[in-house]
Amino acid sequence: MDKIIIEDLRIFAHHGVFEHENINGQNFYVNAALYLDTEKAGMLDELDLSADYSKVCSIISRVMTENTFKLIESAAQAAAVEILKAQPLVRSVDIEIRKPEAPIDMDFRSVSVKINRGWHTAVIALGSNIGDSKSYISNAAKLLSEHSLIRNFRLSDLIVTKPYGYTDQDDFLNGAAVFETILSPHGLLELLQSAENNAGRTREIHWGPRTLDLDIIFYDQDIISDPVLTVPHPDMHNRLFVLEPVAQLVPYYRHPLLNLTVSQLLEGLKKS
Repeated sequence: MDKIIIEDLRIFAHHGVFEHENINGQNFYVNAALYLDTEKAGMLDELDLSADYSKVCSIISRVMTENTFKLIESAAQAAAVEILKAQPLVRSVDIEIRKPEAPIDMDFRSVSVKINRGWHTAVIALGSNIGDSKSYISNAAKLLSEHSLIRNFRLSDLIVTKPYGYTDQDDFLNGAAVFETILSPHGLLELLQSAENNAGRTREIHWGPRTLDLDIIFYDQDIISDPVLTVPHPDMHNRLFVLEPVAQLVPYYRHPLLNLTVSQLLEGLKKS
């Protein structure tokens, strides 16, 4: 991935934990690295095929001067998000904000925060078997598709399937969605759980009835295993109701652990 670099953009702004910082202001220095493919821009000499670093500087300046943040972490987050939303060819961005006039009663050169944010591909499964299942799934899809940190949302067809695991319950309505998001895997998990809770989801029986079930199937090619999140979904390759709608959207998405595409996993499960 190619990189466009902006160094030491000086901006006078009013950020800090202390009141006098918000009132008096101070100088901040911003470094940015924009990651994108510049091959076509270089070959055709067209600005529209690259990132406009003048506009990027204006975005950073606007974020820094039109807001008052306690933390430069928040300023960096806001600047990164605005750049990614405004410059569609930029896949990810590094933002560093230096604060050389920080209120530290010691001899120092500068303090800074550096973050990386970017667009990531997420694949999720959606399911419901209580109440108006179609509406629950439709509302969740609307919430995700309209979220400010999500773009290029696509929803599969919905299919009716038999319950899995705990079978003494009604049939499910299932589907899948694929989209790009700036949210981290755990940030996305929090968003999905919030949507489930808003739909009245309860967790009384493992694999039991639910108004709304939203699972992360893939997140880029990441492999995650911690107490709250496992990606890829650990049982997705055994579930037709996951593989069929996912295959409709991204049949060639490759499972990072099994090294098989979704269509290959689906074909193998049907044969077995």
